[in-house]
Amino acid sequence: MHQETDDEGSSRVVVPRNFRLLEELERGEKGIGDGTVSYGMDDADDVYMQSWTGTIIGPPNTVHEGRIYQLKLFCGKDYPDKPPTVMFQSRVNMSCVNPETGVVEPHHFPILADWKREYTMETILIELKRSMTLPQNRRLTQPPEGNDGGGVEQKGISVRCCIM
Repeated sequence: MHQETDDEGSSRVVVPRNFRLLEELERGEKGIGDGTVSYGMDDADDVYMQSWTGTIIGPPNTVHEGRIYQLKLFCGKDYPDKPPTVMFQSRVNMSCVNPETGVVEPHHFPILADWKREYTMETILIELKRSMTLPQNRRLTQPPEGNDGGGVEQKGISVRCCIM
């Protein structure tokens, strides 16, 4: 751990990346909120803790109600100073998601565009769920269920390789 000084001259402790990810893993394993959002490691052998999975259960009174959305989150070496790459594995129609790749586009999703170190993977998933309730997303026609990964998975893998 080291200390940084912010713009106002006060110092704060900066938690190293791996400690931060271990905290997030512990929180994710315990379960959060009302149980409609969850996350954890994609591969227990990933010593760099880069590859994560997330799940969002669609919010009520929207076209997403009752649907279960699977996501991949990739935390690069600069996380949490830089946001993770977020990609839906389940097909979804949302204004912030690329329909071809499933990637959440930072320039259409403010929390990624205006990333702060304090944000977490939990913050992203909760904000994506909230985004499903916004007027531009709550009534958008959705792809048929059961098409998880129908083209998204394979394209997502090639995109992920390019990002890495």
